[in-house]
Amino acid sequence: MRIGYSFWGFLGPGITDTPDGGRSHRRPLIDGLTSLGHEVMFLQANRDLHEASHDLRDRYSWDDGLPAIDALFLEWRWPVPGRSTTPCGSPGHTCDLHRQDELITHYTRHGTPTIVWDKDLQMPASSPLRSRPNVKVCEAALRPGPGAESLLFPVADAALDEADPAALAKLPRPLPLAYAGNQYDRDEAFAEFFAPAAARFPHRVAGKWTRTGTWPHVTFTGRCPFPEVRRLHESALATVLLLPGRYARVGQMTQRLPEAVLAGCLPITPAALPFAEAFTPVELHAATGEEVAALITGLQRIAGTGHHAALIAGCVAMLGIFRLSRQLATIDHVLEKAHR
Repeated sequence: MRIGYSFWGFLGPGITDTPDGGRSHRRPLIDGLTSLGHEVMFLQANRDLHEASHDLRDRYSWDDGLPAIDALFLEWRWPVPGRSTTPCGSPGHTCDLHRQDELITHYTRHGTPTIVWDKDLQMPASSPLRSRPNVKVCEAALRPGPGAESLLFPVADAALDEADPAALAKLPRPLPLAYAGNQYDRDEAFAEFFAPAAARFPHRVAGKWTRTGTWPHVTFTGRCPFPEVRRLHESALATVLLLPGRYARVGQMTQRLPEAVLAGCLPITPAALPFAEAFTPVELHAATGEEVAALITGLQRIAGTGHHAALIAGCVAMLGIFRLSRQLATIDHVLEKAHR
């Protein structure tokens, strides 16, 4: 099947000063689709080339026209005032939304089977696209909304199968605590679970955090290049899973969980988080910021031991719900339904 794929982001490391959580899972997904015999054509701008000077045209194909395709796959874009809603060519304008509208008009409204992957839960419940028989909405959630399918952020099978918990446990981890990610809607969880522990241990918070005055004791270091996220997690004993409320309620876990676990950084999880037991071992659940600190103290005692390795192994095993082969099976199932 020839799939037209629309995304606004990068396949490679991209540039530092931009949000794009898809960098950790988009390329494995595309390569997985290709391995199943699908042909994938990218229909948004080649940001890897134009913004990051990273030429991937020997492996992937872009088309800024309206090529013949069998199915359309949209990583859903939504209006961002002052950016995607401004006239083309104006300062700061991004044309992702205009291009998405063009693709929907040309393909979806003329019957092309379409998958809408609403990765940020931004598609309105009232969107008329939801009622079109050729459109199937997917959400990266364990409990997707009415009519939507669960399509989680994929982790390559090989990354899970080849993970070595014993080797990861032996890595030197000078930071007891770290967090990689942006502030968006995480203030409450950060204040309750991360900030109290940060007062007791060396730590680092990497990402875009613009309102930090409440936590003068926390070390914020700003956005870091995407490859540095792996190095940060490899240097840290533990992180804390922080989710916006709209994600938590439906069991949508971000890419930060597999990024941390596959680097051996243990994900301490707020115990009251919905679906917490589906994501991490109960041994890593904490009900308060004080319990986060107590867990870190305990982890420091076992660092490098067999118990430490066993905890990492338990976390890796629980990443199985994100396994790429499972997500590819979902996509094939959804495409089959959209073709009916």
